[in-house]
Amino acid sequence: MHIEGYVDVLSKTELFAGLDKYEIANMVRCLEPKIIEYERSDFIAIAGEEFRGIGIILEGDAMAYKENVAGTRVMMKLLEPGDVFGEIVAFSTQSGWPVTVEAQRQCKVLFISRERIVGECRQMCPWHRRIIENMLMVVSERALALSRKVEYLSIKSIRGKISTFLLEQHGKTGKTMFMLPMNRNELADFLNVSRPSLSREMCNMRDEGVIDFHKASVRIKDIEALRRMAQ
Repeated sequence: MHIEGYVDVLSKTELFAGLDKYEIANMVRCLEPKIIEYERSDFIAIAGEEFRGIGIILEGDAMAYKENVAGTRVMMKLLEPGDVFGEIVAFSTQSGWPVTVEAQRQCKVLFISRERIVGECRQMCPWHRRIIENMLMVVSERALALSRKVEYLSIKSIRGKISTFLLEQHGKTGKTMFMLPMNRNELADFLNVSRPSLSREMCNMRDEGVIDFHKASVRIKDIEALRRMAQ
């Protein structure tokens, strides 16, 4: 498989921020990545198993999640083309995957070994420093996202979780009407609630005139009420 066909996808990846497509093509050849194909429901990575390198989704979708001893899944992130995973392990002494990553449909994934990113570049590639800087930025962003996830887990009511999530989407888009970035099952996993409970509470909020929704589209009708519910 020729990596040149995926330069457009890689140019949107945090790891290659600040590099043009010519630089990315040369940088990727220097990194000597591997591309592996997966079918739907295949495990791309399994928490605790040997870490094989930083992954980048080239095609398809995948879900990163943690599973507790009772078998309950807590969704960490939906992964789409250009998304990176496994980056937290790159600068650590840990040798196992921190999360499980499962293909949601047919996927192609590019893997770059830890040594190729954090080790010394044999070709003294001028772009290597930028890659390391980008890696540190990605790790920092993930740490902040994990902190936000802990905040969601600390919110006791389902209504509080939903309200907080919707207010975050409003903050990102600047609009009172927006599309949810995940489907209802995925949102339930992300908020760590059951799908029926999520749907029931959203319907209650709609009946009370706080929000309205149709499929993935949501409209905030009473933002002040939503803010009170998020407290």
